[in-house]
Amino acid sequence: VQLQASGGGLVQAGGSLRLSCAASGSILSVNIMGWYRQYPGKQRELVADISTSGITNYADSVKGRFTISRDNEKNTVHLQMNTLKPEDTAVYYCNGKRIKLLQPPVDYWGQGTLVTVSS
Repeated sequence: VQLQASGGGLVQAGGSLRLSCAASGSILSVNIMGWYRQYPGKQRELVADISTSGITNYADSVKGRFTISRDNEKNTVHLQMNTLKPEDTAVYYCNGKRIKLLQPPVDYWGQGTLVTVSS
């Protein structure tokens, strides 16, 4: 599965952006789809993820502001980001995680998309 992220850009604080991730193949076999972000010099951190059945998980810093969704038929995942803050400025990465019993999970990564929030 190859992932292609899009939708980043420059926005003022309080504004909104919608990130999209398109998969080259079916994401039905990808148990968890998510978005991570990375600040300069820091490790990637989880922003939000969603299971095949639609169970979501959010970082505390984005709860109530960001919404993740997935469309298993269209093989896409979206991150709606509202009330953006300057501290949301980062490179955002789409991730897919395939989990198999008794095996290490397999991670798929898209290229990063830069989100810049001006104050």
